[in-house]
Amino acid sequence: MTDVQPQAQPDRAAALPLPAFRVMDVEDVAMDLPSPYPAVTLVESEPPMRALVFPVGLPEGTAMAQALRRMDSRRPMTHELFMQVMQQARIEAAERTSVVVDLRDAEVARLELLNEALDPLFAEIPPEVDLFDRGVSGGETPRLWIDSVAHIAMGRDKRGYRFLRDSRSGRHVLAESHEIPDIVQAVTTYVARRLIERQHALDEDPALLPRVPSQEARRYHCRRRWRTIATLALGFMAGAVTLIAAALMLASRG
Repeated sequence: MTDVQPQAQPDRAAALPLPAFRVMDVEDVAMDLPSPYPAVTLVESEPPMRALVFPVGLPEGTAMAQALRRMDSRRPMTHELFMQVMQQARIEAAERTSVVVDLRDAEVARLELLNEALDPLFAEIPPEVDLFDRGVSGGETPRLWIDSVAHIAMGRDKRGYRFLRDSRSGRHVLAESHEIPDIVQAVTTYVARRLIERQHALDEDPALLPRVPSQEARRYHCRRRWRTIATLALGFMAGAVTLIAAALMLASRG
């Protein structure tokens, strides 16, 4: 007895043609009695120019016929109202975008004014000190960066300045004012503290010297040398004063 192998059935899904979309134009909207509904005729825009006819509701057919024939109606049609609403929405969106852009440009301009007011302060910082990286950044919230953790941004009213510093415990407000001199003073205090912290770090850990620029290392050694000389001079003067005072006391007793 031989086994009969079933014949392979053709794949019907593979045999079906792939669907194709055809562009069609509205050719006519007509109402043929006794049908109570208007008939819309669509015709392909490319050969073989086949036609498709289907009925629509009376209000829709009337609106399509008037739009096709460019006829004015006493009242706006539904599609006309929809187009007007969409156009008004686009205009309002464009206006909002323009207002947001104008506000952002105003914030950047105010931060640039503050940045210029800080120029004399940062001009006094030695060039080898790389603690600070000042600059105005754009984006949704413009900022004036002082270093990697401190920056200045505009307040909610877009007129006041907020000096902020990020830390492990969160963001802290160092100063807040509408006046540029107040923020300049706060930044000056912050810069001075950062420089003192840097100096203390060099004093406590001399191993940091090889990692700083050579010019800064020479300045550090020079300051330390003069500090040692000043300490010795003060000690010598104090000893001399003590000896003179002791000699005067002995002379007065004799």
